[in-house]
Amino acid sequence: MIVVAGEALIDLVPSESGALAALDPRRGGGPYNTAVALGRLGSRTAFCSRISADAFGEALVGGLREAGVDVSSVQRGTEPTTLAVASIAADGSAGYSFYVEGTADRLFSAPDRLPDGTRAVSFGTCSLVLEPGASAYEELMRSASAQGVFTTLDPNIRAGLIPDADAYRARFKSWLPSVSLLKLSEEDARWLGGSPREWLASGPSAVVITRGGDGLTAFTRDGGEYSVPGDPVDVVDTIGAGDTVNAALLHGLAARDALSDAGPAGLGADGWGELLRFAARAAAITCSRAGAEPPYAHELNAF
Repeated sequence: MIVVAGEALIDLVPSESGALAALDPRRGGGPYNTAVALGRLGSRTAFCSRISADAFGEALVGGLREAGVDVSSVQRGTEPTTLAVASIAADGSAGYSFYVEGTADRLFSAPDRLPDGTRAVSFGTCSLVLEPGASAYEELMRSASAQGVFTTLDPNIRAGLIPDADAYRARFKSWLPSVSLLKLSEEDARWLGGSPREWLASGPSAVVITRGGDGLTAFTRDGGEYSVPGDPVDVVDTIGAGDTVNAALLHGLAARDALSDAGPAGLGADGWGELLRFAARAAAITCSRAGAEPPYAHELNAF
């Protein structure tokens, strides 16, 4: 079982690129997208979050069920669903404005235990920024790591939601001893400061940097460095691409029985090359579609 912990929200996406007059609601949120992508790839997955009981919340839970994701760890609340208004640039990249005050996912509380058979827990994005939920997710991260569970982190920086950048950067560093796999974009890496080797020295077994259309690079604690190019595609938008990479990495590591402290280094050049190419292909398919629509296993040469 792979557990994904974090927010679920509604992306309001322009119906035509660059036009905000008409907005289509799409299910989203980095952790939510990761859970759906894992389910579509065929990984046994559970989602751990707090979701509104409003119409948007019902649609979010429905999307998880459609993907085969276990929702027994989802808390429900009467507060409204978080909204993110997306703007799409000419190159397909997305920017966001968030409506988060008084929303359900901010009131998440850490569960007493993880689902039976949990092998990995994934964290990231807004859920680690917005209090009081951020502290609850942090508590879950630290407790899972202390129990020997493989943990992944994708900061997926939304600078507009971070009131004190220096405080967040310090908090990010404090998470690293509890992180097994750190995945982040080049943009996030620049914003956070530091380098893959510095982060590896603080705890993670591997760091994966995404470079958009230029591909992905993995760094491992034993000194390994492995890169693959991006998969060529006509980009509609990039919404959910990084979340799809998260899911592909977790799915591939689980298939190789590498969800352990030593697992990432044990893949070697061939294993990492295959895994990164799989992730690049999965992300490319997501980019070829409007909104966060990750691929199904039958669309890939899956593990």
